[in-house]
Amino acid sequence: MGTSDADVGLFEEQRPRLFGLAYRMLGSAVEAEDVVQDAFVRWHRTDRSAIAVPQAWLTRVVANLCMTHLTSARARRECHVGPWLPEPVLTGDGALGPLETVEQRELVSMGVLVLLERLTPLERAVFVLREAFGHPHRQIAEIVGVGEAHCRQLHRRAHQHVAEARPRFAADEALHRRIVERFVAATVHGDLAALERLLAEDVTSWADGGGTVTAARRPVTGRARVLRYLLGMSARPEARLVRAEVLEVNGRPAALLWTGDVLAAVLAPEVAGDRVTGVRFVLDPAELAFPAAQRGR
Repeated sequence: MGTSDADVGLFEEQRPRLFGLAYRMLGSAVEAEDVVQDAFVRWHRTDRSAIAVPQAWLTRVVANLCMTHLTSARARRECHVGPWLPEPVLTGDGALGPLETVEQRELVSMGVLVLLERLTPLERAVFVLREAFGHPHRQIAEIVGVGEAHCRQLHRRAHQHVAEARPRFAADEALHRRIVERFVAATVHGDLAALERLLAEDVTSWADGGGTVTAARRPVTGRARVLRYLLGMSARPEARLVRAEVLEVNGRPAALLWTGDVLAAVLAPEVAGDRVTGVRFVLDPAELAFPAAQRGR
């Protein structure tokens, strides 16, 4: 079945929203793009004259594709070497839609995306559709194919799981950015005194090298241990070549660490008050391809 220019145009209007939905469900920009493209193929092949509300139909298709994808993704991540971290996305240009409130930014943060991995695919779909996109329970129930009462129960359970371990966030955005900039500079330059002032006592660091790049295979916890870990990284000879660029990543200030024109890492700190409470390093080249492409590299 052919696809008219109007049908293509309608899909392209929906593409950013569909990508945002798929990314929040999968935690991977590359996989989200694949899902959205698969949805376009299905849109192209279906009898669109029989679709009363295209936006709802496309949302249902993407949500169900993501739930299917999550089943196999969970098995892959159980075999992942070291901690798994979401694929970073630069969000300053609206790549994941409006992030105008603290709640909207939290829902795309690496910390919350990691927490969503604890949910079943169905719970994750219900949570994302409700929390990030504001769909009513009746509509979500139709999208995921369950009763409305069950949908409410799924949302309540998912919300409880996430709330129990939700990261703390700085309320003052300007202070948050200043803390991140100081922390990134101190990490790159190995500034012991500055790091001691910035790190919280219970800080934890995670690094995702994907098994292809040298990285800590377990979380590093506590100020003293994280301090040694960061200073060890900054003492490496290649650290002198690193250039840091602080941008908005997943709704929060983070650093892209460049070696020449190659994106070597994304450093995403978590900040509460005036202290860094968490440090996430994405080092896997496969996970850095998307943000590097966003920067035209």
